[in-house]
This record gives sequence, structure tokens and C-alpha cells, in this order.
Amino acid sequence: MENLTAHLLMVRPHRFRKNEQTATNNFYQKALDGLSDEQITARAHNEFDHFVQVLRNHGIRVSVYQDPGIQDTPDALFPNNWVSFHREHQAIFYPMYAPNRRLERTVKIFEVLKSDGVDMTLLADFSTYEKNHQFLEGTGSMVLDRQHKIAYAALSERTDPDLLVQFCDKMGYKPLAFNAYQTVGDQRLPIYHTNVMMSIGPTFAMVCFDAIDDPTEVALLKQTLAETHKEVVILSEKQIEQFSGNALTLQGRTGPLLIMSSSGYKALDDNQKAQLNKHATLIHSPLPTIESCGGGSARCMMAEVF
Repeated sequence: MENLTAHLLMVRPHRFRKNEQTATNNFYQKALDGLSDEQITARAHNEFDHFVQVLRNHGIRVSVYQDPGIQDTPDALFPNNWVSFHREHQAIFYPMYAPNRRLERTVKIFEVLKSDGVDMTLLADFSTYEKNHQFLEGTGSMVLDRQHKIAYAALSERTDPDLLVQFCDKMGYKPLAFNAYQTVGDQRLPIYHTNVMMSIGPTFAMVCFDAIDDPTEVALLKQTLAETHKEVVILSEKQIEQFSGNALTLQGRTGPLLIMSSSGYKALDDNQKAQLNKHATLIHSPLPTIESCGGGSARCMMAEVF
């Protein structure tokens, strides 16, 4: 059964900074004043390398592709947005909202995986929809329940409902779309990626229901999670701002591991940690520079390999 994996693809960036092209609708991004791009990149490299080592120490196999730096790709360390992997070593490429993020897509990742014994093939390429200004940013746009074949998706400029349906038709999934928002000043604006406000594990789900303003959508989401036997850990808006929801469950040596950043972990209260500990061992790593400038966290950095 395609569910959890113990193998990841991760991309080590050549350079890293706040991406001005994604900041238009990613309101989690912040500038780190007083630091040069070189200093920010050095910090991101340290955080990335430490995170990879933490994962490997817990039995996760990590294939690392080094971004060659030929093009301006400040978000290269978030590969899960432009590629996802599925049963029988099949890959899907996705259309990206920001033009400089489209430069991240490369078949060279297949060479890295092949050197690690995985012969990947490209099953589908949705990137041609960029010319129609339609976007679906991989497992950022969709939180996949791979066991029950459900694609949860918060609609936004980066998550097109028609492409969501196309993915689901191609892969045999059922779409569950809704609208999720964050408070920016005195406005309620769409959350750019679904995987910021929810995460699905084999027997649990972490969800920020406060991000969904429509009670009907909340009710359908709760019903579906109950029908798929998920114990729900409810996150607050403040917790998802600390990236508590940007987490991924992997298969460790002795059982499931729930991977998140240290800021996301520290934002959880004791009751939530106790809930989660019934289902997985919680593993975290500090990613403050990547979170501040990139507006994404641990889950965004990990592309699951099946």
C-alpha cells in the first residue's frame, strides 16, 4: 500500500533569499533586515544540512540534489511544489505560479534518484498549464491521503480547481476542495498552500479549522476525517503561523515519524503533543532562516519518494 515512505528527495539550494515573486501571495515570508544574501544563504545551508542529518539519524534515506545555481532559483529547497512521486516510481511535474520557480523543474533529479537505485519515470506533466495561468503546486497545493485516495486542497491563486480535478482523475483520487484564509492586517486573505494549515498522517490529522470561514466546508472536512478514522489535532492560527501544520509523516525504523520544524514543535501545547505521540514519534529541526525568508517549512522541503 502506498502510504508512508522512508525515502526523500531534497534539494540543497545554491543561493537562498526572500523570493519577491512569491511574496505577492505568501504572507508568511519576512525579510531578514541587516543580513546580506550571502549571510542568509549560509544560514540556510546550515539549517538544510542539519535537517538532512537529523532525518538520516532517524533512519530516513535522503537523496540530495545540489541546485547548480545556473539560474535564479531562490526557492529551490522546496521541491515538493513542482514534483511529486507515486507508486511504481512515477513522477508528476506541476505548474508554478512564480516564473522564477518554474526554473526549478529539472529531470536531473531523476539522475540523483537513479544513483540511489530508483529508476523514476515521468507519468504526467501539468506544467503546460502555466501558459493559461493555471497552477497546481504539488503537495503544497494538495495534502494527499494516499491510503484513502483523497486530495485535500485549499483553493488559491496557486491551486486551480480544474487542475485539482485533472490530477484526481489521473491518479484515482477524490478531490476535497475548500477555502482557507489567514488574517493579514484587517483582511482575510487566502492561505497560499494547503500544507501550511493541515497535515494528514495514517491515523491522525492536524488541521486549523479557524482558517476555514465557511461552516459547511468545515463540516464536510470534519465528516471526511471522521469517515477515514483520523484523530484530529486542532491547530490555531497562531500555531500555523509558526508552521506547526507544515509537517509530514514518514516511516521510521520502528514506526511512524512526524517531521516538523523546531518552531512548529515548540508552538504545540502539551495536550497536542500527547495526542500526536500516540500516533508517531515527533522529530524536529530548527529552520528559522528558511521559514522567515521562504515562508515555508519542513514539509515543503521534503518530496516523498515511492
